[in-house]
Amino acid sequence: MRIAQIAPLFEAVPPRRYGGTERVVHWLTEELVAMGHDVTLFATGDSTTSARLVAARERAARFVPNFEANGAPYMRLLELVRRQAAGFDVLHFHIDFWPLPTFSRQPTPFLTTLHGRMDRDWVRDIYGLFPDASLVSISDAQRAPAPALNWAGTVHHGMPPGLLRPRPARPGYLAFLGRISPEKGIESALRIAAAAGMELRVAAKVGEEDAAYHAEVVAPLLGAPGVRFLGEIDDAAKPGFLSGARALLFPIDWPEPFGLVMIEAMACGCPVIAYPRGSVPEVVEDGRTGFIVADEAEAVAAVARLDRLDRALVRRRFEERWTARRMAEDYLTLYRRLARPARPELRAVGD
Repeated sequence: MRIAQIAPLFEAVPPRRYGGTERVVHWLTEELVAMGHDVTLFATGDSTTSARLVAARERAARFVPNFEANGAPYMRLLELVRRQAAGFDVLHFHIDFWPLPTFSRQPTPFLTTLHGRMDRDWVRDIYGLFPDASLVSISDAQRAPAPALNWAGTVHHGMPPGLLRPRPARPGYLAFLGRISPEKGIESALRIAAAAGMELRVAAKVGEEDAAYHAEVVAPLLGAPGVRFLGEIDDAAKPGFLSGARALLFPIDWPEPFGLVMIEAMACGCPVIAYPRGSVPEVVEDGRTGFIVADEAEAVAAVARLDRLDRALVRRRFEERWTARRMAEDYLTLYRRLARPARPELRAVGD
């Protein structure tokens, strides 16, 4: 198939460090190319891909001051896609509602994967204006706040099986990975580790939007005994970090649409201890790849039960459920359904 992947412009594809959506777009694009499809990636010029790259902007906007002050970069991106749209069997957008007005008025089939939360008051107001636009959720839980939208399906994320692998290690600490923010549960993770009597190692990004929260609330806590703050780490550092952890703590306080860090941990054989919010019950198999707990007390109790879990099984379940190949095959099912011409309606003679 001739497939266009349209990525956000905030990070390169793949991102240098933190960046979930751009990372997923990269994995999907590379897998589709490996499967023999003709793929074009619309992204920033500093992206790296096996597909044909169309640069909508020279470099990732994370490093461009005041990028979010206007939508001009996305207007340019949309116009570049529109001018080439007829050359594709399907267009796959990963940029929220931006494509809906333009691409609902042209003939090339398209779909939009929504990577964020859907429980905002503006969601139905904008997406509801385009009832025929095909939307894809990244978990069934994600779509729960807006079930009446035109959901074409749910495709869980997947990643290359060789990207992160277990490393020889004697697990001896608890891990927190991702981003410092209230909804990610860093304060709960610190309390859980302290109550369990275990060291907590924190490998997390501090974004501009969370800088005040980090400085005023979290930074003083990171200086406590038994806490090591490593900052933001890249994929090369994750296998060692996660293989050395008894478990990944994921005590989220928001409706997580997916949560890539959970499958990154599983790829390294590291179990996950998580609260049952958002996608968690779809990703973590309670008692097999981790423990789903209701609160901090249950999380502390779960730490004491980690020896019951088989880390080799955690890795096997990752290989069975969370690979990029499975994700690509799921998307191809949707692409083919959208790209297949409608069968002409049969009419009786004389009608």
